[in-house]
Amino acid sequence: MTHTRTTHSGKRFGAALLVVVSAAVLAGCGQTVPGTPAPVGSGGGGGDPVNVDFDKLLRECEVLTETQMSQAVGEGTQFAASFVGAVCMWDVLGAPGGGAKLTLNWYENGSLNVERQTYQKLGYSSAITTIQGASAVEIRRPGDPDSCGVSAKAADAGVVGWWINYRAGSSHPDPCPVAAKLVELTLNRAR
Repeated sequence: MTHTRTTHSGKRFGAALLVVVSAAVLAGCGQTVPGTPAPVGSGGGGGDPVNVDFDKLLRECEVLTETQMSQAVGEGTQFAASFVGAVCMWDVLGAPGGGAKLTLNWYENGSLNVERQTYQKLGYSSAITTIQGASAVEIRRPGDPDSCGVSAKAADAGVVGWWINYRAGSSHPDPCPVAAKLVELTLNRAR
């Protein structure tokens, strides 16, 4: 009899616990948000409407043509996009040393100081320079002679940067002038 009583008591306790937990979860999910609903694309804040036409979403990746990228990396190189998103990446076929990777980043709200501080926190070496009169920073990973990045103040706002990563240990030119040339071509295009 004690055994049956414990079972019923345990079931009641379990059911009561389930009710309490369910009520707590449901109470936490219900929330009223102040404001007036607005249709998609209206902006909702009285300013310019929100762009919901994403046809030019990734046009930053097209800032340079393959011919222009070849001018920096080397004639006869071919490019295959390997990632398009927050940054743009290409596999470079026919680059000195047998292959390379290019990465373009363009942060519209970024600053050169934040870029430099971030790389310093990561232990990278950096040097201040200029490209076409724009402030720039040259970045190298410690102990990695096969890659280099250069970031510069963009023509209108933010920062633009290019990285080149040659195949590790391959025979290739100094990567920093290549990254700098890509930034220079990008700044010329943006003006």
